[in-house]
Amino acid sequence: MLMLLIRGEGELCVCELTHALALSQPKVSRHLAQLRHCGLLQDRREGSWVHYALEPNLPDWAEDALAAAARGDAERLEMLQASIEAMGDRPERRAALC
Repeated sequence: MLMLLIRGEGELCVCELTHALALSQPKVSRHLAQLRHCGLLQDRREGSWVHYALEPNLPDWAEDALAAAARGDAERLEMLQASIEAMGDRPERRAALC
């Protein structure tokens, strides 16, 4: 679900993901680090914030898997995205990574 949320928003901060998924920051950060290590995500640091985005050159199989997962869990994904949008005090996002 982490990658689906990031895919839908373009870029998300750890705090936005913890808010939407109601999971602890260490747990979310650990999973994000694994996905980054596997080459599926990239991150950028801005002050105390760490923003994550999909790796721009994801293999076709990964894109296909994300698209299928998004279709299969569309209702839950929409609910989580609404939770992120309703979150107060969100960090500023940029559309693309530097």
